[in-house]
Amino acid sequence: MKTLILLLAMTVGAIANAQAQNEGKIQATVTNLQGDQGEVLFALYTADKFMKQEPDFSAKASIIDGQAKVNFEKIPAGTYSLVVLHDKNGNGRMDFDSSGMPQEAYGTSGNSFSYGPPNWADSNFSFDGETEEIVIRL
Repeated sequence: MKTLILLLAMTVGAIANAQAQNEGKIQATVTNLQGDQGEVLFALYTADKFMKQEPDFSAKASIIDGQAKVNFEKIPAGTYSLVVLHDKNGNGRMDFDSSGMPQEAYGTSGNSFSYGPPNWADSNFSFDGETEEIVIRL
């Protein structure tokens, strides 16, 4: 009986260790912020939630010398897109003018500079569960 319990504990430990090895850190930095006012919101999405639901992971950072940095910890390996917003007035959302144009700068992990909302095809990246450093320009 003791042997069976020991084997079960070792199996559970091995499975937990294998899962932990598939999780890593994503370090995200925005480098070209105009001014230190407000904060930067970071949203890490999987394909099924991209711009339709709350992000899978989110963070916010203060701006210091035109840069904002966050670390996402224990992120499972997979395909993601990172969307960032310079929330100048700190209201937690993007602001638009009367014609529907954004009044706050935004960017994605693909660093594509298209007019219109971010899209999955231009911004997704594969994450291997190790450590990924992403630099985003708005």
